[in-house]
Amino acid sequence: MEFKPRFFQDTKQSFFLFGPRGTGKSTWLKQHYEDAVFVDLLAPEVYRAFSAKPERLRELAEAQKPGETIVVDEIQKLPQLLDVVHQLMERHAGWRFVLTGSSARKLKRSGV
Repeated sequence: MEFKPRFFQDTKQSFFLFGPRGTGKSTWLKQHYEDAVFVDLLAPEVYRAFSAKPERLRELAEAQKPGETIVVDEIQKLPQLLDVVHQLMERHAGWRFVLTGSSARKLKRSGV
């Protein structure tokens, strides 16, 4: 697959990255945030673990140093994780969350 450079000005804040499937969101993030903790909700075992216990995301974050980046890939699969992310961001613990998704519509339908 040919990799096309993208224009993106990095930020230290948390952000959403939405786009159609297969456009390289995950690939781009893995190249630019090599040291980030990745939660890939397309992996069945990861999906089941976080689906059964969304607060696992809090446990994962609390095990990281402040300032670490935590990527949740395909967030639309588990919109309830947004409540956990919101709670963690409100605490100002210093983690940066990058949330990716291929369907903002699914998040809207779930009431987010």
